[in-house]
Amino acid sequence: MSKLTDVPKRILIGRALRSDRLGETLLPKRIALPVFASDSLSSVAYAPGEVLLVLSVAGVSAYHFSPWIAVAVAVLMLTVVASYRQNVHAYPSGGGDYEVATTNLGPRAGLTVASALLVDYVLTVAVSISSGIENLGSAVPFVVEHKVLCAVAVIVLLTLMNLRGVKESGTLFAIPTYVFVTGVFIMIAWGAFRGLVLGDTMRAPTADFHLKAEHQGLAGFALVFLLLRAFSSGCAALTGVEAISNGVPAFRKPKSRNAASTLAMIGLLAVTMFCGIITLAMTTKVHMADRPAVNLLHQGVPVGADYVQNPVISQVAEAVFGKGSFLFIVLAAATALVLFLAANTAYNGFPVLGSILAQDRYLPRQLHTRGDRLAFSNGIVLLAGAAILLTVVYGADSTRLIQLYIVGVFVSFTLSQVGMVKHWNRHLATERDQAKRRHMLRSRAINTFGAFLTGLVLVVVLVTKFTHGAWVALLGMCIFFATMTAIRKHYDRVAEELAAPEGPNDDSVRPSRVHSVVLISKIHRPTLRALAYAKLLRSDSLEALSVNVDPAETQALRSEWERRGIDVPLKILDSPYREVTRPVIEYVKSLRRESPRDAVSVIIPEYVVGHWYEHLLHNQSALRLKGRLLFTPGVMVTSVPYQLQSSEAAKLRARRRQDWNAPGAVRRGPAEDRSRESSSPRG
Repeated sequence: MSKLTDVPKRILIGRALRSDRLGETLLPKRIALPVFASDSLSSVAYAPGEVLLVLSVAGVSAYHFSPWIAVAVAVLMLTVVASYRQNVHAYPSGGGDYEVATTNLGPRAGLTVASALLVDYVLTVAVSISSGIENLGSAVPFVVEHKVLCAVAVIVLLTLMNLRGVKESGTLFAIPTYVFVTGVFIMIAWGAFRGLVLGDTMRAPTADFHLKAEHQGLAGFALVFLLLRAFSSGCAALTGVEAISNGVPAFRKPKSRNAASTLAMIGLLAVTMFCGIITLAMTTKVHMADRPAVNLLHQGVPVGADYVQNPVISQVAEAVFGKGSFLFIVLAAATALVLFLAANTAYNGFPVLGSILAQDRYLPRQLHTRGDRLAFSNGIVLLAGAAILLTVVYGADSTRLIQLYIVGVFVSFTLSQVGMVKHWNRHLATERDQAKRRHMLRSRAINTFGAFLTGLVLVVVLVTKFTHGAWVALLGMCIFFATMTAIRKHYDRVAEELAAPEGPNDDSVRPSRVHSVVLISKIHRPTLRALAYAKLLRSDSLEALSVNVDPAETQALRSEWERRGIDVPLKILDSPYREVTRPVIEYVKSLRRESPRDAVSVIIPEYVVGHWYEHLLHNQSALRLKGRLLFTPGVMVTSVPYQLQSSEAAKLRARRRQDWNAPGAVRRGPAEDRSRESSSPRG
């Protein structure tokens, strides 16, 4: 079976890597930037449009607030980036917001942050892929007709690429991200040159359209609420900033410095691109409507349901470069592709956070283990499964999915920065060096300001989006929180139950006597080997046990046993209903009832086979028996293997493979070290 599944596995994700090659998978800054920035940079493609869509409720006259909203988003972005630069220096283990909140605010706050981040990572994949599919679908009708299937296919493809290792996936995804960033900066620079130097009049495709305001002349609290809602929508540009604080271990040394530098570059790029696109949108007079079919007018007539409202970045690119131009096409293609790649940020953040949570016993321990390619494979697969489920449930509709978005990331932002404020307070209480105190006071002021802004955004998002889908994200957070709490309680309970008693020679775990029982069905080589092994154990008592399901075979077994003169008592259990498992279990339990302080050792002969189909033909009764006996206290189960000829063929096939490793070989260390260890004398 392993041979059958291993070949396609190696084709899809590559050969296994040794543990001592982990350093080769770490990321230089030029690769880390696209790996961790694809989410936050891709949000520049839709965040400006979200701002204009909200402001359109009050008509085109409200558009003049958009530059101020852009400035507010930029200030928040730079504040959060400055805060997270301190996070990666203070907490470089990769725990990020979870570690900050747990250390400074307690385990419940940390678990709340972890729940929010896990939900946000899943949503990042679902939203990014669905949005990319919709952008691609405008050019390829097949994608629109089968968008759920196509979205799932893209998620599977991204999963396979990430299973190959973070460095390989980062190299693959670097080019489209850099093309997108370069294209946006060329657009901003060329647009500024045309407008300021050449004096050209650039007009977007919707410049001659008019907006029908849903609420004309908003003022007072209603206007303030609208501006806050527009601000919160623009804050979609901040999604993904937290990923670096969770991914510090993926960087090359010095990890903290490289992560902080990458974070600064992401912040500067995102702020410049976001403000530049908003400015060009105002200059080219882009008009967006929340309901374009009825609120967007052309020559006084609604454009109708057939009208396709292009994103802001697409309209600005058309005004600056010209529709159909080479740069316009390149930027449009890069924008669609980078939306797919935005999901890659989650593929790097979710598994690392899952590994840390598993180490803290909040998630299954399997998530803490690196896979064949030294990536956290189980976390990657879990993320993909959750994202596929969400995509299928919501029909790969980004409009419905985006309503769930942002809530989780601002929960983590707020709690993290509150935690950092407490972190500085704790250090200020003991620090006497004035220079360090000034640095801490400045850092605390930044974190306090960031906590206030992100908390305000969180409140606005919850109020404005709760009934539109934010409640689903909150429900997901509650489910994660409850699940992780239950897992931790289970691990704690098991650890308490398994704790070794005090004293090196405690008799409470030592049985009075050992009764060995060898299960047999007929006399052959495996049976004789199992009997010989059982005699070597020198148990207090030894007997052979068989179940009578066929009287003729049972009688033949008795006769052969007597003829051979085997010096082990043979006990036959009657089974009127031709069961094998139940009579054995009942007999073993009866031995335990007679002598509760005694241990029962059940010895089972098993075949070792070399072909996957042979597993279906052999050892089925043994597997069922072992599964049941595991739940019987005081019973030890031992398998005595007997290698059939086909197992030798399998061994030869394995030896022919140059890079073959036994299961777990990577985690045990180099083969030559193991061979030396096995050949060393043992006391």
